[in-house]
Amino acid sequence: MEHTQIKEYIQANKQRFLDELMELLRIPSVSAKPEHAPDMLQMAEAIKAKFVAAGADKAEVCATKGYPVVYAEKIIDAKLPTILVYGHYDVQPADPLNLWDSPPFEPVIKKTAIHPDGAIFARGSCDDKGQMFMHLKAFELMMKNNSLPCNVKFMIEGEEEVGSANLGAWVVENKQRLKADVILISDTSIIANDTPSIDVGLRGLAYMEVEVTGPNRDLHSGVYGGAVANPINILCKMIASMHDENNHITIPGFYDKVMQLSAEERADLNKAPFNLDNFKKDLNIAEEQGEKGYTTNERTGIRPTLDVNGIWGGYTGDGAKTVLPSKAFAKISMRLVPNQSSHEISDLFAKHFERIAPKSVKVKVTAHHGGEPVMVSTSSKAYNAAATAMEQSYGKKPIPTRGGGSIPIVALFKKELGLDSILFGFGLDSDALHSPNEHYGVFNYFKGIETIPLFYKYYTASIK
Repeated sequence: MEHTQIKEYIQANKQRFLDELMELLRIPSVSAKPEHAPDMLQMAEAIKAKFVAAGADKAEVCATKGYPVVYAEKIIDAKLPTILVYGHYDVQPADPLNLWDSPPFEPVIKKTAIHPDGAIFARGSCDDKGQMFMHLKAFELMMKNNSLPCNVKFMIEGEEEVGSANLGAWVVENKQRLKADVILISDTSIIANDTPSIDVGLRGLAYMEVEVTGPNRDLHSGVYGGAVANPINILCKMIASMHDENNHITIPGFYDKVMQLSAEERADLNKAPFNLDNFKKDLNIAEEQGEKGYTTNERTGIRPTLDVNGIWGGYTGDGAKTVLPSKAFAKISMRLVPNQSSHEISDLFAKHFERIAPKSVKVKVTAHHGGEPVMVSTSSKAYNAAATAMEQSYGKKPIPTRGGGSIPIVALFKKELGLDSILFGFGLDSDALHSPNEHYGVFNYFKGIETIPLFYKYYTASIK
């Protein structure tokens, strides 16, 4: 199918493509909250119906021990290559609701400085419903125009935002069904709408929860204050001690296996366009902060981190309550880089946290979920097909970049299926993923639908 035909089909169906995405965004498929279990199942069934309508030979909602996987396929010739598309239909909780400018599950399109053509504001618009749905619409486009050049399979899960705990078992049980040549994933971003890029690396993740306990009950801060350890005070000191004055993580052994890049590799990474003033202006901050000796691009791509994602304890209601709390809690995540293991880092963290606790408190450390860092070859046929497709649709070559986020299942796919993944994202880092007012550019949505069929075309041609 020619590029002009692709653009003509998109233009003719533009409003319908938007309306159908809006339908899915109205379903609050929040995997982290049990009360949304019916919404999760509704979402899975809705996606299945969309695959059937688009022309899939087979589409089904597959049970797991958690939320189901939606599987669909179109096999046109067993001798042709097969692309396996991965995405997820679950979304992050929308809290805090009061910080949204419009209801998170009532999608609206508004123009912004970065998105003059408009952006779709809704939870999941970019992560990952909008990006996942691009693949479904691209599939429909190829089917309706009789231009699908190879076989395609789809695996859309419902637990990515809570760690994909049940996906591994399902993948192992369905290895034969999932046989393919490459995996295509759109859950990452590009540098800018006029600067396409492809992620060739992802950081891993180790996600922990800590509990610090002092006295056996909450105490009157006047009667006991100054004589009994305050768990919140202790927890804050323990967390603060995990970075030194250079923002270097102080856990012994934390950096032992970190992959070190050469000066040339670091120089190449920093060729990606980046404007520090715009970065600070977008976030409304006076200065950036990070590990000494590294640029912002390096800090978010090739260096590991440790961050507090949430901290609580004591009284946080209206007014005042002079209480010395019995317990304090925090959720802490560590982004990992190549050669680091999420299991090893979780163990190092737990041992260190227990070791630095004073005798005045007891601590409990729980590892929630993790994932391994990933590197993608820039010399493979799949990467070259993706780069060629982007160059044709954007009019310029994409820049290979390192993504700061984590997609734990990429390492799982390599281990269990022996397949490499192409990280074919079209969002922007400024799209407020996981935050209030998440949005996805209308330009980006349609540019993805335009580019994906070109990948199929060039990848199939490279295999024949």
